[in-house]
Amino acid sequence: MTLTTANIATELETANRVGDPAADALVSDLIDNREVDGVNHLFRTINTLGPDQDLSRLPERLAQFLREAQAPPPGWSEADVKAAEGFFAHHHGEASMLQGTVGLIGTYLSPTGAFTLRSTGRLGGVEGPGRRLSQSSRLFLDMGRKDALRDGTLAATVTKVRLVHASVRQLHKKSGEWDYEKWGEPVSQKYTTGASCVFSTQILQGMARLGLHVSKDDARGFAGAWHYVDHYLGTQEKWLLPKDPDELERLWNHVRDDEWKKTDDGLFMTAQALDFYRRLLGPGISDAYIALTRVALTDKYADMAGIPRSPLDIAGTPLATGHGLLSHTAGGLFGETAKKTVGVNPYTDIIGVASKAFNDVERYALTHDTDDQPQMHQELHDNR
Repeated sequence: MTLTTANIATELETANRVGDPAADALVSDLIDNREVDGVNHLFRTINTLGPDQDLSRLPERLAQFLREAQAPPPGWSEADVKAAEGFFAHHHGEASMLQGTVGLIGTYLSPTGAFTLRSTGRLGGVEGPGRRLSQSSRLFLDMGRKDALRDGTLAATVTKVRLVHASVRQLHKKSGEWDYEKWGEPVSQKYTTGASCVFSTQILQGMARLGLHVSKDDARGFAGAWHYVDHYLGTQEKWLLPKDPDELERLWNHVRDDEWKKTDDGLFMTAQALDFYRRLLGPGISDAYIALTRVALTDKYADMAGIPRSPLDIAGTPLATGHGLLSHTAGGLFGETAKKTVGVNPYTDIIGVASKAFNDVERYALTHDTDDQPQMHQELHDNR
């Protein structure tokens, strides 16, 4: 079975009740034996996922889990790798910037996602934006690193994130306070797939709105890269993202308005993120960041997230009304009719400044403390 517009509502409801049994069993045991902090330290010794990685220093049950997690997605091919590498060769900087703004804020528009993050202590509290960006930046950077999809580097990073998700599920379960009837499983298979949609097709849509031309082959490469990531996050095969960008876009457009809602938790998380950018970047550049994020999301979803309007938005009006570099036709956002627009992209300068600034944001996020690797939780610190 694969996700289609016909079955996606039923499948997502099922996926919302499913976690990751193999990772959950391992992490539950690590938490009970108070081994999480030690394993987090050992994460820094796991650089790749593959037969050449030395796992001898790890607890045997963790080493065995990693051995079993090595297999690539079913049907993964050299053509998929080359397509992904083509996208990152052309667009890594802009895509990383948008994943760190549009992507992160997009996940706050999921009521369950925002509630989970806010109720998971350090990731959702006052230090949350910097901490979450730190750990997300490692993933974004690894996606575009040379040979990362060949040598197991990206697979290792994503598998660590998989275990972080398991720690969130298990700690909420052990707390006895999670409302399973209302929220489903914490960091469920539905949430993982939905977040991957936000970081893939929503980013491609944002790039189009900002006048960044992405070829059909490059769009396919980016969708394929997130199919790869989705697999290593522990998503079951039947719920993996499609590698075809048009199909992925159709699915996301079909469910987005059911999945994205305005909530107090989402507004809180977005406000924390925007304050983080303002403090780190200062006026001017942070305004450009916020303006780009707003245009990339569209007014509808930016209002839902609580992103303020800015005079800089005015420059994007032509793009927002259908004059982007990729045409929106029945062939799909990245179909055969995609073509360059005649004229000047009003966001060129702002994108250049914001992309350069994001390098500083990532550098800060990865170096302001030693927590540059995904880190499991030993306990919850609810900041609600």
